[in-house]
Amino acid sequence: MKPNIFFTADHHFGHANIIKFSERPFESLDHMNEELIKRWNEKIGIGDTVYHLGDISLGKPDFTKEILDRLNGNIHLIKGNHEGAALTYPKRFDSIRDYHELKIDESENANGKQKIILLHYAMRSWNGSHRGVWQLYGHSHGTLPDDEMALSFDVGVDCHDFYPISYEEVKEIMKRKKWTPPFGARENKEL
Repeated sequence: MKPNIFFTADHHFGHANIIKFSERPFESLDHMNEELIKRWNEKIGIGDTVYHLGDISLGKPDFTKEILDRLNGNIHLIKGNHEGAALTYPKRFDSIRDYHELKIDESENANGKQKIILLHYAMRSWNGSHRGVWQLYGHSHGTLPDDEMALSFDVGVDCHDFYPISYEEVKEIMKRKKWTPPFGARENKEL
């Protein structure tokens, strides 16, 4: 059985203005913080793996530590542009990176793997993009139009009803894309 792997980004815990900037449906900062924690823990169990693609918190370090301690899962942080507070509590994260190339066992793929490029920012082209490698990003809070011809999309909370999204959900979204290999159908051998 596959491990439970989730992706998310752009929680902006402690950031009152994000409610207005991103038109989030919360009455107050406390309401937003509590609802985001609740939705995270509804989907993510203690032993699950979470790749957070940046901008966890804009709150102070003590506040951020308290929030992080309430979140389930083993969190891998892909740094965003607002990570000052989160980085004061590095031991909460299983890893902290600027960029990551993740490989997941995938029996549906010819080579038995799915490679996923994780970065806070959207890319138009990435390592393996012409061979079926996916790219997941945050940062844009749902403001970038989805490119149905590219195997990439925004995993930020603003795009997914303020929930993290599972690997299986990502896979279903990717299956609906209209992407085709630019150099003809050939086996994906380089993963």
